[in-house]
Parts: sequence; structure tokens; C-alpha cells
Amino acid sequence: MNVQEIMQTQLHCCNADAHLQQAAMELNEKCAKELVVVGTHGTPTGICTNDVLVQALSRGQLPSAPVGSLRLSPFGQVSENTPLKELVHTSYSYWLVVHQEQVIGIVRRAELDRLLTGSPTAFLARLAPVLDGIGAPILAVDGGRKVLLVNHAACSVIGRKKEQILGLPIEEVLPPCHATSTPLAGGGVHSEQFKLNEKVYLANWATMELQGKPLGELAFLRDMSFYESLTSELDRVTDLSKELNAIIDSSFDGIYVTDGQSRTLRVNQAYERISGIKSAEVVGRTMSSLVTEGFYNESATLKVLEEGRPVTIVQHIMKTGKTIVVTGNPVYDDNGTIFRVVTNVRDVTELNQLQEKIKKMEQLQSRYELELQQLRGGTEDQRRFVIKSKKMKEIYGLALKLSKVDSTILIQGDSGVGKEVFSEIVHSHGARQKKPFVKISCAAIPENLLESELFGYAPGAFTGANREGRAGIFEIANGGTIFLDEIGELPMSLQVKLLRVLQEREIVRVGGSRSIKVDTRIMAATNRDLEEMVRHKQFRKDLFFRLNVVPVLIPPLRERKEAISHFIYFFLDKHNRKYGFSRQITPEAVDTLVEYDWPGNVRELENMIERLVVMAQGEIIAADDLPGRVKGEQVVGNTQSLEEKPLKQALAELEGQLLRSALVKHGSSRKAAAALGVNQSTVVRKASRLGICLGEQAN
Repeated sequence: MNVQEIMQTQLHCCNADAHLQQAAMELNEKCAKELVVVGTHGTPTGICTNDVLVQALSRGQLPSAPVGSLRLSPFGQVSENTPLKELVHTSYSYWLVVHQEQVIGIVRRAELDRLLTGSPTAFLARLAPVLDGIGAPILAVDGGRKVLLVNHAACSVIGRKKEQILGLPIEEVLPPCHATSTPLAGGGVHSEQFKLNEKVYLANWATMELQGKPLGELAFLRDMSFYESLTSELDRVTDLSKELNAIIDSSFDGIYVTDGQSRTLRVNQAYERISGIKSAEVVGRTMSSLVTEGFYNESATLKVLEEGRPVTIVQHIMKTGKTIVVTGNPVYDDNGTIFRVVTNVRDVTELNQLQEKIKKMEQLQSRYELELQQLRGGTEDQRRFVIKSKKMKEIYGLALKLSKVDSTILIQGDSGVGKEVFSEIVHSHGARQKKPFVKISCAAIPENLLESELFGYAPGAFTGANREGRAGIFEIANGGTIFLDEIGELPMSLQVKLLRVLQEREIVRVGGSRSIKVDTRIMAATNRDLEEMVRHKQFRKDLFFRLNVVPVLIPPLRERKEAISHFIYFFLDKHNRKYGFSRQITPEAVDTLVEYDWPGNVRELENMIERLVVMAQGEIIAADDLPGRVKGEQVVGNTQSLEEKPLKQALAELEGQLLRSALVKHGSSRKAAAALGVNQSTVVRKASRLGICLGEQAN
């Protein structure tokens, strides 16, 4: 049957802006059951019934209110040739029949239900919502093996929507266990197992009848994975039992197990070997009876049950004449009652051997604890520092190793490579980590003040001195670590005093005469070639060898380019948080920064990222925002003509520019001198005369 056979062609309509009173009069005068409400363009917007009007008035709507403001009944749209069975599965109470965009009739749910009462279609329509409310997967097929019904739970199992399943042959929905299996074959109830989406299911098929006539078959699907997991768990427990039995029997120690009444449950093979007593002689017997019969002089098990704690005794086995060491341990149930006593048995000779093994295990435990501590510290270091390149991972591993000793360390490398970071890692992982960590730059403090900063001064040591004197950093850092940066700039006069600290572990304050013992670890750093300085009598040889106990060379950034991109994002995040920005950087800009040689190393890179974050015009830092020197462009110097300046001033400025450029590019006075074709002493002397600090190359 189709819609044309039951549709009502007589329609009653009203406009959406008609008053409620007008709609009520229309329904009453025409004895109509409903009005089709149309909008301004004649398009139906809903169905108005007496029930809709009564509900609106009961909610306080005025009779003058427009019908379009009501909560109208929704409707479906069908054609006159639409089969009625398609309407059964929809939720509408009304359907408008449309032909060539014109409404030609109406179908009411009530009339449809009366017509289909007792039909399979109506039966299935009523059954569908019931099945959807059941949590178990259920589906039904007709005599032609096509799916009639499927509930939400089954849709979830199958992995398709309901409309994608209904009407399909069952073979396309559920993979059969056998190719010839047919749900309807034989009638009655039968089962079928299949695998779907990596799970095993059991389908129990039952015949479905309507008014004594077979309608099809209904299947309940059961997830067998749970039962398989139970079987698997049982197998696992069985294997575990076998494994535990094997472990107990393979134990070198004798094991003796009793229940809470001291009845022997089992003994292992090692116990039979150590004691000379066979399992069959004691299993099933209580320890009290065995002691009474003279097997043992006393029982650790009985003492454990009496005292409720582990007990160790020296036991004499009367039957075999052996003396053994026995340790009994209680095992409690959930109620706190002893339900097992497990006894370990050793002879004296074996005990001595095991003591040696215990010592080794304790050493191994200490090593593991140390490695675990290093691992935890390493995780924190990964958040604070960038340790990505292969070379820096090796340097980091060396720092962790050196943190466990107190040896003096000489850290060498170009300015800005991370020498201070290395010293922080060593200190933070060592035994002195909770003690002071004092850093001082030997190049940043004038020579006449550096001595008092390092060693302190006595009361009245010089004009303007504190009356009570002052402690130097060696006293302040007592018990901790001192990091002496730019050690190559330490004056010769102070090198002697530092040598004494390293040799004697004591200092004398400026203007004082009393020696003060100090316990400090010293780490020194320099970007200069100290061996070259020793050859030129600019650094004491004995001090160099005292400092160079453990030399560490930090490679420049250009030799670990794989880490540059990590540094870029690390510093970008750091300065975004510092200034409250959310700048991003393009891959092209990152590639350009990676290709740059970074003569100022990590410090120069961080300064560059901070500058880009602060100066960026928008949220994105592009390659065009990078300075010309980074992009490889020719950097033009000061445009002011040197011709306008006196010759001496112009030459001094040009010489200063060249000297600064060489120091920045090459990282040390020795390399800068080689590049400029002059002696290192000339570079140092001119830098001093022009006011250029040899540490400027770090900027």
C-alpha cells in the first residue's frame, strides 16, 4: 500500500499571523481536525489542532496572539507514491502529501495505525523502540535473510548506523561461522559464533511469530570476550601456580610452609637437601607433633604463631643431627589472622656465602639509587636547559659524573657556549648542592677590588674599610662551590694567592695575618688559551696545572647546529613568558638562524631571540625580520663620512671597529690576532687602550 490510498484530500489552512480566536472558529465551523498553518510565502510551517490551541490558552496566551507563535505539531513530507511502511518508522503525527511542490493531501498517524493494526510492519514499528531500550545487542531478519530490526546496542557492535543496516542481507552484516549457516534453517532456537571487530560473539537465534505466522528470526548477541578473558585468566593463574611451584622448588634456600594451625603444607627440594628430611615425612603433620616426636628441638613456626612476628632461631634436627638457621615469617589474611607461616632454612656455610651476596646487592642498590637520582635530576635539567646535540649529551653525562667527586674543574670554550651552565649542573647534582654556589667574573672586577672580593679583608685593612672586616667569597661559599669565570684575566699577583687556596685549602684576608680554613670546590672557566698564556708568562704554570685537574671543553654552537632549533624555541618560549607575548617564528627564519655561525654562541643566540621578540611588529617572526648579518647580507658600517673627522680620531674608530669585529667573529684574542696578522699582545694592548673588554665577544 502507498500514501495515495489513505490520504485525505480535503485540507483546511490558515495564515501564521491569524489570531488564535480565528483559528478556533475555523476549526469549529468546518468541523476540522486540524489546520495547516502557512507562512507569508504559502509554505506550510506546522499543524494546529484543538489540543494545541487549548495548551496555548492554558499557558496564558491571549486569543489575539498569532497562530505562528504557538508550538505547532511538526509534519513530514511524502509523495503520493510513498509506501506506507516507510512512514511507520518515522516519528511524525502528520504527513503532508506534496505533488509538484503543491500540497494535495494529508495523512494522519492515527489513521495509519488503525490501518496497519496487526500487520508485520506495525508490529515491527512498535517493537523497534522497545529493543532500543535494551542494552544487549539484538537484531531480527525476515524469511529472506534481510535485516528487519536492529537496536542501538547492535548498531554500536556492528559499527554502522541503523539506516545503513536495515534491509541488508544478514551475511553483509554479521560474518557467519560457517558459509552454509542460515539463521532460519530448521526453525526453533540455535546458536552461531562469529568474530566481529576483533571480538568473539555468540548469536542465539529464535523464531519470531506474529498471530501464529512466522515473521522471521530474532538474535541476541553475546560478547564472548569476557568469557574468553575468564578462561585466559584461569590459564594465567594455572601457569602462575606452576611458575610459583617451579620457583619454590628451584630456590637454593629451604622453604617450609604451614597453615595457621602449624600443619605442614609443603616443603621444597632444597629443604630436603639441607635438612635430610623428606617431604612425605612431614607434609600433613603439625609442627607441635613433630617437635614432640623428636624431629626438631624447637620450631620457628610455633614461635611465629605465638608471638605474631618474624622469628629466627638455630634449629637442631634430631633425626639427622644437622644444625640449621631457620627464619619464620607470618602471612596475614584480610582479617589480620595468620593463615600461613613461611619458613626459610639455611645452613651456616650457605649463610656466610649469602652475606657476601647481600653486600654486593647493597652495592648494586646504591648504584641504582644513584642512577635513579641522576635520572630524576636529568628530567629537571631537560626542562631548564637545552641538551639536545650528541656532543652536549656527552658533556652533560660528564657533568653528572664530575658532580659525584670534588675534583677541581677547568671549563674551556668560546664565550657564550654555556660554561656557567655546565658548572650549575655539576653543583646541583653533587653533595654540595644545598650549600652556597658563588659565581664571580675575574674580568668584571677591578684588580684593586678583586683581591678583597675573593679573600675578604681584616678590620682597618684600608681607608673606608668596614670596622669589623668583611668575608670574601671563599668564606661565604665555605662548604659549597665557587665558579671563577674568566680565570685567564686573573692578575699575576692574585694567581699566587689562589694557588695557595688550592694547595693548602686556607685563605688570609687582605690586611690580616691569620689563616682561615675553607672547604670549597673550585670550578674555573675561560675562553682564552691558558697553555699559550703560560708559554708567554702571562699565567702561572703551577696554577694552570692545579686548575686543570679535570679539563672540560665546551664546543661552540657552530659545531652543534642540530641543537640550534631547540635553543630557538626554548628562548622564544622563555622571553614570550617574560614579556607576556605569544610570538611565533616561521620555519624559514629558523632555517636562516641555523645556518648562521653564531660567533657569540648561545648567549648571542639568546640575545638575538630576545631582540626579535621585543622588536617584532606582529605575532610572527619572519626571515625578513632577521638582521642582515644573520641573513648573510653585506653589513654597511656607519654612514657618517670619516672625512669629516680628524685623521687620528677616524683611524682610532676604524681600528676599534675592526678589533671588535675580529673578537666577535673569532671568540678569543689569540684567534683574533691571527686573523688580523698581529701578535696577541698587540690585540690585548690595543683593546685595553681603546676601552674594549676582551669579554665583549660574548655579547
